[in-house]
This record gives sequence, structure tokens and C-alpha cells, in this order.
Amino acid sequence: MNGPTRRHRRLLGLPLLTTALLAGACTHGGTDQGQGATATPGAASTSAGTPSASPSTGGPVTIPKSAFVDLPAELRKSAPQSMQVADALPKLCAEEFATGGRSTAAAAMASIYKTPKDPPENVPFGTLHQTVFAFAGAGAGDYLRRVRAALEPCRSFSDAGNTVTVRSQPLAGTGDDALLVTLTRPATGLDGTPVGGKATSQITVVKVAGAVTVVHDQGWEGTSNNPDLADDFARAAVRGLDSWQR
Repeated sequence: MNGPTRRHRRLLGLPLLTTALLAGACTHGGTDQGQGATATPGAASTSAGTPSASPSTGGPVTIPKSAFVDLPAELRKSAPQSMQVADALPKLCAEEFATGGRSTAAAAMASIYKTPKDPPENVPFGTLHQTVFAFAGAGAGDYLRRVRAALEPCRSFSDAGNTVTVRSQPLAGTGDDALLVTLTRPATGLDGTPVGGKATSQITVVKVAGAVTVVHDQGWEGTSNNPDLADDFARAAVRGLDSWQR
């Protein structure tokens, strides 16, 4: 298992992530915290090579796998899996990232990643839980405004008896609009015992045209994520949303 020094170092010089265009739609949609829309019924699987409608078409929307971050081989620990939106969306003080039923479609994927030089027997470096929402009209911009307003009073919250601090800031130059949320908590061992120091995870919310993605980047088993990788994930998320909606 990786030691603390190796686990928390910054990984400089990593190549930019690329988002592969994978045929087919996500197999599971699900609600966002019980309030959002699911992927369009009957459109959960798309024949290979058949384009999926994007929010800009005005027709039924299917969110394809190509809309999500696809990790390059050097970071991929296992194949991405569909998951329920309600499980993918982070919960802080409340349900800050839910759409309240205003999205026209929603889907989520989970990915487990490693560092480029990790041998196969090493534990993963972290996990990505990514949700993609499609909106009609000005809905995507409205969603970002609601998320910012919901996060404003949430400066900290309690999780498993630990205080988690919340820092929210704009993420310039990413998509049409973007927000970065950093969560900091006391570092703990696998049994929840404090081990000293702090651990972080990050949530990136990115808008591109009529879609928004929420990417929750967490270190493995309560360890810290890596900010350099989070930046790459954000850029890859932009490319995924952009290629889908062209």
C-alpha cells in the first residue's frame, strides 16, 4: 500500500486527459436526490454509431458515455460504471447539487483511477463520481446560480463526527462557467481514527452550452485527491460536454 508521502505528493507533468467518444448511452439514469429528471425513458441504450440528441436539438435527450470523462490508459484502474445520480451527487450541508426536477435528463458514472507509475497490485489513487445534467433554455445557467446560492451559507458541515470545511471559488477559463469546491477534513485511518493532518476532496461544476457536469474527485479510502489531476479532469469534462453538443 502506498505510504503517506507518496500518496499526497503532487503529480506534475501529467499529460492532458482525452475524452474518447464511446458508442452508446449510459445504462442507468436515476434521480438527483429524488428530485431530478431521469434519462429519457426508452432511450437508455443507443445503437453503436447512432448519434444521441443533445440539449441544443430540442428533441428527446439521451446522455451518452461520450459526454463523460474517459480516463486515459495510464490513469484507468478499472472500467467506468454507471451509477444512480442520487448516489453520485455530493451532499454537504444539504442537497446543494440537486436540480429540483428542473433538468430534462440526468446520468452518472463512477471511475476508479491510479497514478501512471503505480503497479497493478497497488490500491487505487482515487475515485471520480460524475453526473451530467441536460437543461432546456437557460436552465444550465440557472442551475449554476442556484448551486452558488446554496453553497454560500455552507461554510462547514459534520460528517461521521468530523468537521468538514467548505471553500467555493470560481474556476476561470473552464467551459462557459465553472465552480470549484474544496472540502477539507481531518485525515483518518481506515477505522476512522485521526492520524494527523488534513485530507481534501474537490467538486468541480462545469457548464457547457445547455449541459452541466458535477465531478466529485475523492482520494482512495479517505486520503486526499490531487489538485493537478482535478484540473485535468475539469478540462476533460469540458471536452466531453462540448463534443456531445456540437
